[in-house]
Amino acid sequence: MAPIPQFDLNDGTKIPAVGLGCWMGNVEGAPRAYEMCIKALKAGYRHFDTASGYENEKEVGRAIRESGIPRKDIFITTKIPNPGHHNVKGEFEQSLKELDCEYIDLLLMHWPMANVMGPDGVNFVPRPDESPTYIETWKDMEKLLETGKVKSIGVSNFGAPLIEKLIPHCKVIPSNNQIECHPCLPQKDIRDVCAKYGITVTAYSPLGRGPVLMGNETINEVAKELNVTPAQVCLSWAVQQNVIVVPKSENKDRLAANLNIVTLSAEQMERVSSIHKEPGMHKSLLKYHVDGEVFGWTHEQLGWNMSSDGTVPK
Repeated sequence: MAPIPQFDLNDGTKIPAVGLGCWMGNVEGAPRAYEMCIKALKAGYRHFDTASGYENEKEVGRAIRESGIPRKDIFITTKIPNPGHHNVKGEFEQSLKELDCEYIDLLLMHWPMANVMGPDGVNFVPRPDESPTYIETWKDMEKLLETGKVKSIGVSNFGAPLIEKLIPHCKVIPSNNQIECHPCLPQKDIRDVCAKYGITVTAYSPLGRGPVLMGNETINEVAKELNVTPAQVCLSWAVQQNVIVVPKSENKDRLAANLNIVTLSAEQMERVSSIHKEPGMHKSLLKYHVDGEVFGWTHEQLGWNMSSDGTVPK
């Protein structure tokens, strides 16, 4: 297996370009997450992406500790949940306790919107200009760097306009923006703005979900030409554009294959990059778009260039 590429964050920290996404599809999946991480560590994974909201930080941390691999050789990403925006320090300390791995390499704001309990005891999602705003949350995250227990901080699911609005308020520029990104949703507008400020991009769901990408004719043709899997084509396509990927698999063979990044020719890159131009193919492949909203904010409020059904207008 070829060495796993590494990228530099804007604070000088190195991050493996391929990691393991630890969201199991539901919060009851923690035991499976532990077993998956054990397999991944044996396969050579050294980058693990989890979140407080996944409710498996304890299991991910346990797998890492039990591996015997030196902590300095592991990169751990976790995230501040929406209900934690008003208590960033407390949420960070809870994640650190759950992971029990000395420190966190990268802490992300999972979503720009908060979720708070109103005076009537009912949870609600504040509008972008209502406290706690993502700018206020970011300022609290910046303070955590003083503890020495978190090395880098970043955001997730931020559209290009939100990045532009956040930057003037930053003492520390985000080191990473984690977004849905794959050949059906290349997110060039967001990637271009991130590049402008030296912010790396991590692609979650880099293989999409279901057969849309894995069954795509172009991707399968390129896979055959390179003698690799369709998943390797999608992951290599992203990494070749300096995008970090965090695919998930519980299958031992697929875990190993996903680590093996290959080089696509310029012509192959162009073919894969053109998939989203096909009719009906420029779209999100996730299922959390409900009537044009995601967790209480519209696509416009998130800064996403996306129609209400998750498709991208031409």
